[in-house]
Amino acid sequence: MAWGAIATWRMAHEGVEQALRLLAENEQAGNAVEVLIKTVEDYPYYKSVGYGGLPNAAGILEMDAAYMDGDSFKIGAVAGIQDVKNPISVAKKLSEEKFNSFRVGDGASAYAMLEGFERKNMLTRRAHRIWEKRLEEIRVHNLNPYDGHDTVGAITLDKKGSMAVGTSSSGLFMKEPGRVGDSPLSGSGFYVDSEIGGAAATGLGEDLMKGCLSYEIVRLMGEGFSPQAACDKAVYGFHEKLTRRYGKAGAFSLIAMNNKGEWGVATNVEFTFSVGNAQNEPQIFLANKGENQTTIIEPITKEWLEAYEKRIKAPID
Repeated sequence: MAWGAIATWRMAHEGVEQALRLLAENEQAGNAVEVLIKTVEDYPYYKSVGYGGLPNAAGILEMDAAYMDGDSFKIGAVAGIQDVKNPISVAKKLSEEKFNSFRVGDGASAYAMLEGFERKNMLTRRAHRIWEKRLEEIRVHNLNPYDGHDTVGAITLDKKGSMAVGTSSSGLFMKEPGRVGDSPLSGSGFYVDSEIGGAAATGLGEDLMKGCLSYEIVRLMGEGFSPQAACDKAVYGFHEKLTRRYGKAGAFSLIAMNNKGEWGVATNVEFTFSVGNAQNEPQIFLANKGENQTTIIEPITKEWLEAYEKRIKAPID
């Protein structure tokens, strides 16, 4: 019996572990993906998602999230939501609405309050200090303000064959107020069809939106491509096209899982992800772009993991 979970970045690993435990106990895919992403949203040292996420240029933390059910195609999403503990849960609740299922800004925040979701100041002192330092760096050194766009995207498959996908992000650090990336947008940041599989994206939203790569990967899997072949074809083909037509391609990475629990990944930057299924314990891998539109995937080393933990928890002067 097939079941599994895959998610973007090392930051999702503990969430993947939790999701797999739930799936092994016959939990629904939708609930498992929500728990997975909430685990990332709640951890203050992940500066691109949820609590501890980095703010926009005005020092305000605006968050985006989305949820999709692969059985019914129900979608819920929020963009620019503020002061809500778990945006993914709000998005999942919105997927139950036939109308008004994508809310933005004050409307998203008000909906969350009316529905009883926990209100919380999501901007930590650490994140605010990082923002202050960046303002000073921009002023003194005339640096590019933009940095960081590591969305958590996750796909789950349960024992009944149902699939779900979710995303959550605080978006581009120092973004202009109101800016929204690909994360809450169906087809760009995520897509899932339980009869085929699902995909999710992380990276520069402005460029990911140009290719609708999550939908394209699912479409290719539906044509018979394996998850890895679908990822390679969609990601590297679009990377080359965008470079040729637009002049350059920003960083983007995509994950996929089909309804057999098989998975794939493609990326144009160094990228980590976590994955496990009925046959394999959850593990963190490192992916890089290879030659001839292929992806090099290797397990992370102990040294890499130790350096990562030290880096994300380093004191902020």
